[in-house]
Parts: sequence; structure tokens; C-alpha cells
Amino acid sequence: MLELAGIIILGILAQWVAWKFKIPAILPLILIGLLVGPIAAEFLSEDKTKWIEPIWNGTNGLFPGDSLYYFVSLAISIILFEGGLTLKRSEIKNVGPVITKLITVGSAITFFGAGIVAHYTFNLSWDLSFLFAGLIIVTGPTVITPILRNIPLKKDVSTVLKWEGILIDPIGALVAVLVFEFISVGGDSGFTKTALMEFGKIVLFGTTFGFTFAHALAFAINKKLIPHYLLNVVSLSTVLLVFVESELFAHESGLLAVVVMGMVLGNSKLDNLKELLYFKESLSVLLISILFILLAANIDIEDLMLLYTWDTVILFAIVVFVVRPLAVFVSTHGSKLKLNEKVFISWVGPRGIVAAGIASLFGSKLMKQGVEGAEYITPLVFMIVLGTVLLNATTARLFARLVGVFLKKSNGILIVGASKLSRLLGHYLVNNGRHVVLIDSNQNNIDKAEELGLEALSSNIYADTLSDNIELNDVGYIMAMTGNSDINAYVIEKFSKDFGENGSYRLVTSDEMNNPENSPKEGLFSPTDDYINLTEVIRKYPAIQEIDIHDVAHYEGLMEMASKDKYIIPLFIKDDEGMLHIISVHNTRSDIVGQNFMLVYLGKPFDVEKVSTEDYSAPPTDSISN
Repeated sequence: MLELAGIIILGILAQWVAWKFKIPAILPLILIGLLVGPIAAEFLSEDKTKWIEPIWNGTNGLFPGDSLYYFVSLAISIILFEGGLTLKRSEIKNVGPVITKLITVGSAITFFGAGIVAHYTFNLSWDLSFLFAGLIIVTGPTVITPILRNIPLKKDVSTVLKWEGILIDPIGALVAVLVFEFISVGGDSGFTKTALMEFGKIVLFGTTFGFTFAHALAFAINKKLIPHYLLNVVSLSTVLLVFVESELFAHESGLLAVVVMGMVLGNSKLDNLKELLYFKESLSVLLISILFILLAANIDIEDLMLLYTWDTVILFAIVVFVVRPLAVFVSTHGSKLKLNEKVFISWVGPRGIVAAGIASLFGSKLMKQGVEGAEYITPLVFMIVLGTVLLNATTARLFARLVGVFLKKSNGILIVGASKLSRLLGHYLVNNGRHVVLIDSNQNNIDKAEELGLEALSSNIYADTLSDNIELNDVGYIMAMTGNSDINAYVIEKFSKDFGENGSYRLVTSDEMNNPENSPKEGLFSPTDDYINLTEVIRKYPAIQEIDIHDVAHYEGLMEMASKDKYIIPLFIKDDEGMLHIISVHNTRSDIVGQNFMLVYLGKPFDVEKVSTEDYSAPPTDSISN
């Protein structure tokens, strides 16, 4: 009982440490697992026993026989299902050919390159060498996301890394399963006809079970056949059922089945998909915490001593500094990525839970089968996992600055609320070269935004997941534009530090609109126009207009005229280089106006013949600039 409670407590503690110090959780989890396992047995325990013994050894231990590996298999199936839920066809399509080449050509280069290196450095058989290579193909999103979360990068660079990590997990698992089948079924004859038939069965039953059960579950959810309070647990039990049933028909096909099931459900029209994702994310965090401590603690000091050689350093160095860059540069040849961006992508390639979990599973099975050299599989893969996570977690930010991919200024704009007003504004900003992301909890608004080609996220601002989204790491401006003034104020308070380093703005409230002298410093656009007024203007004049500015006096005349017409609301100053400067309640930008500038405004066109060019007193300004 103490060991079980200790694993959960230590796992959540490691997750908190990872959050506090902005590092991947895998790093403290593996270190804790090694500490309570092999290190404790060798140096800290008087009777030379582990503080946490995962497998029953006759006197103590948590899991008898193969029970640990059954638990590992089921846990990985849930984690991979959650990863499959996040895969959207539209997002994959937008990533372009680079990610396709990375997960195909890049995977092939990693597979053959790492396999050859493992064979000649550790004298492993070709079968085991390529099993090791298949296991380290993966670069899981659970380790990449924390590394990239606080590094402002160009969107295409962060997107390539994110999607490579998500898509390559099932590919790496499938390749490892294939090689494992070759070893288990083919024996010394290697790539036999029997092994190929087994692989065919894996693909057939994995895809069939995943596809069929996904549609069945989606049908049951949409037809309200499952009560709301049972939705999450029924979905969880269905995932486990699919995994087990698929395994019964074709051994090792369960992982493919749950990934396919997750992908199909993730691209289905489900009202409860977001709720399902939140539940699976929380469950994945708990399972990852438990798994890494268990798997690391299960390693013996003798296994670690196998790595106490220069061959380990050579293997790690070639895999990280030769094979990975080679795979990236070949995969990105002919793309629009710059040299420094390719170098950075080459540097960031940490391995994650799938590599560690399947390595422990397959390594132990092969050792029981008496396969020579199988004892190297688990420690070698853990060495790659721990080494790459440690390297990338400690150097990625510095390396980004060194190679020049670190954004000096975050010009992306986060718009909270995806109403017609926000969509119109976002569409204009995107057409003027700005990265814009809209977020809303209303799926209908999100769908309409995506139909316009806008990047939109269905998100709850009261959850912490928004700050973890690496798609927002180039955002430096935030606009809270919902119809709820309390939400707008909350957004500014909570997210200004993360997303508003260059400017945090919100619409004024009805009370502030009636008392312009009390307008907040973060007031957006006009001190006399709240969400209702802006919506009324949109309803009558759904267009964003531009008008040339001759000089400061002319600009002030336009602003004066706009203040007297409720259907004209100034939004931005567009300078002679096309950059947009946000007009706010306390900064009308008159201090930056020059020749060839334009006033961008919402509503009906100006009657320019009525614009006075008299010298108006400009409102106070400050030094905020775009």
C-alpha cells in the first residue's frame, strides 16, 4: 500500500516540479524512478533492496509475473488514444510536405542509421539493433511541448516539431512491433513469410477494430445512448476493450487499433469531444507519472552498468548529432524553411513515453525468450530518452537564440471571443500579415472562424491548457472581445503576462462607456463603444475600411468626426511599411502619424468632403508601439 501511494505522490510531485521549473516532466520522473529503484538498492538500502520494487521477486513487489507489462500495455494504449484524439485532418493538411517527409523519409533514415550504429558499437544482432532503432524513432509531444512552450518561435517551426511528435508516435510503435514480430516469429531466419503475415494481421485487425469501434462509440454518444455522467468511463472502457480484443485476434495490434480509434473520433462531429479530451488528458498525466517511475525503478544496477562504457557516448552522439540532423535536412530539402530553422529542428528531438514503455515491454519479453543481447534494449532506450530530454530541456532556449530562430518580438495576436466582430477583425489582420488566433468556448463560433480560414481554438479560459499551447508562443498581443465584461477583465488579469507583453487590451464596459474619464488603461479602440455598440455597427456596416491620412491635423479631424458618428469606430493606424498600430482608449497614436499612413476603421465610409482639417487638440499619448 505504501509503495502504491508513494508512486502516485512522487509522480504528481514530479509533475509539479516540471511545471514550476518549466522542464519536461519525464526528466524528474525518470530520476525519481532511478532513485527509488536501482540507486536505492545499491547505495541507500541496508538490505540491498529497492524502495519501490515493481515486479514481485518472491518477497516483495507490486506486480506478480507479467502483470506489470500488462499494465504498461493498457496504460500506453490510453496515452496513444489521447494522442490520436488531438489529430485533426485540417491541421495536418496545413503543415505541408515537410512533416510528411519527416515522418516517412526521416523515420527511415533514423531507423537504418541508428540500427547500423547500434550494431557496430554494441555488437548487437541486426534484429536487436533495428528493434532499438525502431523504438527511438518517436519524438513524443509530451516532452516536446514543455520544451517549446516558453520559446517564441516562428509558427511553422513550432508546428513542424509539434506535429512530428504527435504523428510519429504510432509510426515508431508500429515499426517496433514489426521488428519485434520478425524476432519473435522469424527467429534466426529474420524476415520470414510468417513474420510478414503477422504484420499484415496487425495492420488489418488494428485498423478494422479501431475504425469500427470509433464509429460505434460516436453513434452511441450522438444518439444519447450513454448518460452524461458515464460518458468518460464508458469511453475509457471502450478503449481498453478495443485494445484487448484487437490483441486477441492479432498480437501487438492493440496500439494501432487505439490510435486509429482516437484519430477517427477526433475528426468526428461530437458535442462532447472537448470534455472527453479533458478527461483523457488528466488520465494521461497520471498514467505517465506512474509509468515512468515504475519503468525506471524496474531497471537493475547491472543494466545501468552495461552503459558504463565509451560505446554509450559514441552511440548517443551519433544518434543525436549525426542521424537526427541527417534525417531533418534530407526531409526538409527544397522546403521554405531557412538553414537556421532546419538546424534548430535537428537539435530538438527528445524521446518520450512510447519509446520507454515499449522498450521495457519488448526488452523483458525477449530476455525471457533467451534472445542474446536483449538485456541492452531497455537501458539503451532509457539512455536515449533521458539524454535527449536533458539535453533539449537545458539548451533549447539558448540554442534558439544562438542560431537566430528566437523571435525578438512577438507580433502574434490572441483574440478572446470568436464572434462576428472578432472574425471580421481577425480576417483583416491575417490579410495584413499578422498571425492571429481566436479562442472561444462556443464551437459554432469556432466553426465559422475556421470556414473563413482563421486559426481558431475551442478553449476554456478558466483552464490552464491555454498557456501550454505552443501554437501561441509567438503571441505578444491579447484582445479580450467577448460580450461578457467579467470574462474580458479576467483574461487581462490572467493572460497578460503570457500573451500580452506588447499590449493587453479589452473592450470597455457599459459603465465605463458612460464615464469615459474612468476608462481603463487597457481599454480597446473607443472609450464610448462597448461590445453592444460594436455589434450594432457590425450588423449595419460589416466592413473594415481604410482612408489615407495626409498629416496629423487631417488625422485628428478624422478622429473628431468619428467621435461624433456612432457608426465609425477607429481601430488601427497603418504606417507606410504596412504595420498596424492598435488604437486604444488612452493612445490614439497621433504621435506616430506620418505621410502615407492610413486610418483603419470599422463601419460606414467617411464622407471625406466633410472632414475638417482644422488643428484639433490630440488626446494624451504614450510610448506604446506595435
